[in-house]
Amino acid sequence: MKKQIGIVGSGVASLAMGIRMACLGHQVDIFEANAFPGGKLSEFEIEGYRFDAGPSLFTLPHLVDELFTLAQKNPRDYFNYTRLPEICRYFWEDQTRLTTYQNPADTAHEIAQNLGENEKKVHDFILGLQDKYQIISELFLENSLHQPSTWLGKKAWRGYLNIPRLGLFSSMHQYHKSTFKNPKTVQLFDRYATYNGSDPYQTPATLSIIPHLEYNLGAYFPRGGMIAITQSLHQLAVDLGVRFRFNEKVTRIICKNQQAIGLETAKGQYPFDAVVSNMDIRPSYQKLLQDQIQPKRLLQQEQSSSGIIFYWGMNKSWDELGVHNIFFSDHYQEEFKAIFTDKTLHEDPTVYVHISSKVAPEDAPKGGENWFILINCPSNIGQNWDELVSLTRERVIQKISRVLGQDIRPYIIAEDYLDPRRIENRTSSAGGALYGNASNNRFAAFLRHPNYRQSIKNLYWVGGSVHPGGGIPLCLSSAKIAAKLFQENA
Repeated sequence: MKKQIGIVGSGVASLAMGIRMACLGHQVDIFEANAFPGGKLSEFEIEGYRFDAGPSLFTLPHLVDELFTLAQKNPRDYFNYTRLPEICRYFWEDQTRLTTYQNPADTAHEIAQNLGENEKKVHDFILGLQDKYQIISELFLENSLHQPSTWLGKKAWRGYLNIPRLGLFSSMHQYHKSTFKNPKTVQLFDRYATYNGSDPYQTPATLSIIPHLEYNLGAYFPRGGMIAITQSLHQLAVDLGVRFRFNEKVTRIICKNQQAIGLETAKGQYPFDAVVSNMDIRPSYQKLLQDQIQPKRLLQQEQSSSGIIFYWGMNKSWDELGVHNIFFSDHYQEEFKAIFTDKTLHEDPTVYVHISSKVAPEDAPKGGENWFILINCPSNIGQNWDELVSLTRERVIQKISRVLGQDIRPYIIAEDYLDPRRIENRTSSAGGALYGNASNNRFAAFLRHPNYRQSIKNLYWVGGSVHPGGGIPLCLSSAKIAAKLFQENA
């Protein structure tokens, strides 16, 4: 039976959910406050430099491809990408440098040569991530954690039997410190906690599987930039009959008798058989569901980190930089304490620099580069961001200049920035948190908001603030889980 589905927001999880619902034969309306789709996955241009505004790393491309396959379309007619031969270039203040590659053996050799680790041990560690990822993915990332069936099947029992290997009872840092001898190697693998906005000194070692996505499965670059993910999924949704209502902000999820029955905007009320929210859980409840019982424990959990992002148009190119680059802090633990305990930024921040023009020269004028610079920071609780942004900008310039041995300041000829306030205003992410709640305790995966709650029937939840988490792959997975739950409830 054809149903009417209303979706709040047009982020990547909304696009995926809309496509899945349309493939099931339902009519879908997606409401978006902005004039364009994509949420954080958007783009802009300044003075001839093109920037992807949000996520800059693309992994697990099959999760995008499967949406086209589900719709019986050829993915290559909509969306194309290439695997990057290099994953990332790393820089330390003492001039240690390291490059990781698409081939795990090459990465292990590089780490052995530059950081003094045992090459076979590093190679075995990287390859061993695959089996752990498979166990965790089957249990935590592909199914709802709030359904009894998830915990009773064979996959669950496989997980139970492997609990000692999955690192639930130690931190990521403790695990890496016991595995590698060089603190720089530990730091290299600890940094993956930031992929879901967490602290490696607190988050469980279970999340040490994250490097598997890059080292074994690969880092990719979409043709046309990250925005091509949004553009291709939007086009597929349109081709499937999904209706987009841009510049129409949802002001209320209409509920009656503990059941979602529609959406309200400034233009009126729209009845729906089911509603999907891709808005961060905090504003969803506090603004759209004010008349419903608030899940206070869920809403009071620690938030993930946010970011200060600088977009710099540079009128020079640097051969020593690649597509993805990390300039590490010499005070890594203190940096995370500053973010998660002191709610500020350390004077020596780790700096991530993404330069898409390295593989897409059209993204910058000839001879120049488009630098996307991300510094992890706390979510917004009222800090003096004007001062922090100014301080951080100066620290970043000084740090990169020291490491590269050249003052980069004169080459910045175009500029924009984001801070947690701007991120919050533009994406409705509470406090500007990039990944919803943090994963700084061993139970974090179980404490994320579910994709469906019985307390409000016909209301489904997708996106980075709910299960299974933030980032493009997990947002796509949230839509897959929600769509499965929708079918089970139908």
